[in-house]
Amino acid sequence: MALSRRAFLKAPAALAATALLPGSLLAAVEAETPPLPDLSDWDSVRAQFDLNPSTAQFASFFIASHPAPVRAAIEGYRRAIDRDPLHVVEQALFMGPEHNLPLRVQTQMGEYLGARPQDVCLTGNTTTGLALVYHGLPLRPGEEVLTTTHDHYSHHESIRLATERAGAGIRKVALFEDASSASTESIIDALLKGIGPQTRVVGLTWVHSASGIRLPIREIAAALRARSGPPLALVVDGVHGLGSTDENVADMGCDYFCAGTHKWMFGPRGTGLVWANADNWARLRPMVPSFSDWDQYQAWEQDRAPTTPNNANRMTPGGFHAYEHQWGTAAAFGMHRQMGRARVAARIRSLNDQLKAGLAENPKVKVHTPRSGELSAGLVSFEVDGVAPTDVVRQLLDKRIIASTSPYAITYVRLAPSLVNTPEQVEHAVRAVREISG
Repeated sequence: MALSRRAFLKAPAALAATALLPGSLLAAVEAETPPLPDLSDWDSVRAQFDLNPSTAQFASFFIASHPAPVRAAIEGYRRAIDRDPLHVVEQALFMGPEHNLPLRVQTQMGEYLGARPQDVCLTGNTTTGLALVYHGLPLRPGEEVLTTTHDHYSHHESIRLATERAGAGIRKVALFEDASSASTESIIDALLKGIGPQTRVVGLTWVHSASGIRLPIREIAAALRARSGPPLALVVDGVHGLGSTDENVADMGCDYFCAGTHKWMFGPRGTGLVWANADNWARLRPMVPSFSDWDQYQAWEQDRAPTTPNNANRMTPGGFHAYEHQWGTAAAFGMHRQMGRARVAARIRSLNDQLKAGLAENPKVKVHTPRSGELSAGLVSFEVDGVAPTDVVRQLLDKRIIASTSPYAITYVRLAPSLVNTPEQVEHAVRAVREISG
């Protein structure tokens, strides 16, 4: 709910001065922001990025280069804040829905996710979102969170820190021995076998940054609902699926979906989201005071507990943020909606299929990512026989190809074809790996 500045911060003089601002803040800022460009072909999309043209960027998933529409939005908001920081920030946060810029971001995100704006919590990154959810869950001593051996440090540590605080437990199971040969049925079977009598929460990652496998979350969620026993909350780290996969997050079946938006979505660096429906938000306990929920502030003012259920706005961390980045996230989601979610996913799948097929022809390369596009997204993980992954990445860089290694105990080479790449660059990368493999 949008807040009035008078009710929230009790500053009548500032409120009166706000009336000096001309018209709607949204209209004023948008006047400085150019409309979205034509994104009907992939050359036009690539032209939006200021990437070094002398290199082929196959690690864009790590953190985004801001495309032109996002840069323009950030600069428009920055100019407005720098000219009049008090009134612009007051109006954008506290002066009603016609000015409320966080609500505008939530609306753009909700339309992309297939969700209501009021069910989207704004965060700074995936790690913050996971921590907010796990620390907010009402875990009891003796209960446990079940996760997998394949998950990232941020997911494992969010669970560990939250369960230690609650006196609950964490248990990890393997969903596969070899990601490249895993199937939907084998993954679901392994997960169901791992559920114990004290399991209350299941934590999974949609697209694994180690192997590139994309878990069948929709099918997993259905299997969890169909089993007998206590209901289980499903928490999903979705950062490498959001922006690379054609899915309505709000009806995938997970209970909490956490993702940074500064990777595949091309959002401003330092932005993220958590989605849940109203019932699941009501289960959580907030961890950080919010600047977005009227009832929480009014309860503090009246020295009482909030009377309404917990919600996404109450979970959104308050305090002042880099607002030009947070508000600029709407431009990234607008850009994706203009390109078309299905069209983006098809392009990424095509480039990744080309890469996997080319690497598979090399007898000295072991591809760990499933060949099936149904169980993969935008990351391809592999090894070269006799060459350490770090050496492969170094030699690729010598050939002007930017690759990465996965940050796990067992590491692989990663190439991630995305919208900034061309089929010709993919073929160049395949040839380069063939040269490195000897």
